Order: sequence, then structure tokens, then C-alpha cells
Amino acid sequence: MLRVDVEKQLGEFSLQASFSSEGRVIGLFGASGSGKTSLVNMIAGLLRPDRGSIVIDGETVDDTAAGIHVPTWRRRIGYVFQDARLFPHLNVAQNLDYGRRMNGLAPDPVQHKRVIDLLDIGALLDRRPGKLSGGERQRVALGRALLSRPRLLLLDEPLGALDEGRKLEILPYLVRLRDEANVPMVYVSHDAAELRQLATQIVMLKQGRVTSFGGVKMLA
Repeated sequence: MLRVDVEKQLGEFSLQASFSSEGRVIGLFGASGSGKTSLVNMIAGLLRPDRGSIVIDGETVDDTAAGIHVPTWRRRIGYVFQDARLFPHLNVAQNLDYGRRMNGLAPDPVQHKRVIDLLDIGALLDRRPGKLSGGERQRVALGRALLSRPRLLLLDEPLGALDEGRKLEILPYLVRLRDEANVPMVYVSHDAAELRQLATQIVMLKQGRVTSFGGVKMLA
């Protein structure tokens, strides 16, 4: 469950967003500059709201009235960016293990194999990121985020830097994540077709305001 009720002034831009969702994939939809990334960064704890609260899975991680701001590293959130942000000096296996080690989690060979199979990246484990295609890099970034055992996965335009062919290659993996990984997601995109395939609920943002919230049919 995710409950958001926040306000934030960013220079001339003001963001006000309020919604509550139990959905598996919340799609944040809107044009460039509508406030999608700023909102996701507040959920991640990278930006502090000026006013309001954020509740993730029953835990209040931000509440300005009560002086609560849980730091990013304690929120148990996986974040996948438009550019995969893998460590170039580590191979795929080491990149995948990074989140688990940083969070002090014990090895879980069953979960490790499940994520590798789910994303079909077993053949890439010995390669460095520089030897991967854009789609492969994003699958590894997804795997790294999942192996940190998050209670929420944030995906900020994860297909935005990919060409059409690579997008079509990775979309089925995202659908599998939704159906099999059992981790709720917030998925940021300005591509209605993408969200129609993936999202279970839509938050529509325009100029820093939520203009509608509801089912995927809103994008028809």
C-alpha cells in the first residue's frame, strides 16, 4: 500500500499530489516537466516534501507535521533509473550482488536464481556492463533492485533511453515482474501504450497537479 499527500516548491514549479493505492503497478503518467520524477524522488526519500506525508506498506516514511523523515537507505526501496547506472568496473554477477551486500542481507540462493531466471540474465553474469546492450543493462539493473529485497520498486522511465526494438524486448520482462515478483511498483512514463500494458492504476499528472486517478481505461 502506498499513500502520498505532499506539497513541494521547486523554484517556480509547485508540486501538489495526493493519492492512495493498493495496486500492483501504479503508473505515473504525464508530459515532461509535469512533476513525475520529483514525486518519485520524494517517495524514495531523495527529496523532502515541504508539507505532507508518505506511507509505504503501513510505515510512515515522511510526515512533516510530526518531524518524520526516514532516510533513503532505510526505506527498503529499489530504484531503477532511465540509464541503468551499473558499476562499470564490476561484472554482472557483482553488480547483482551489490544491493544485497549494501543492505547487509544474507545470501539467498533460491531468490538469486529466481530473479536471474525471471529476467533471463544467466548468460550475462561474467560480462562487464560495457559489453551489454541497453536492454540487457536495464534487465541487470532490475535484477539488482529486486535482489535488495525491496518492499517497493520505483522505475523512472526505464525504457526511455531505449530504441523501439529494445523496448519491445524488455516489456515482457516487466510484465513478468508485475505478475511474478510480488513487489509493488511505481512506474513513471509519458508513454500511454507502455502503461496500458503494465499498470494496474494510473496517477495522471499535469503541471504539478494530479488531474485524475483510476484504472488504466483512463489512457484509452
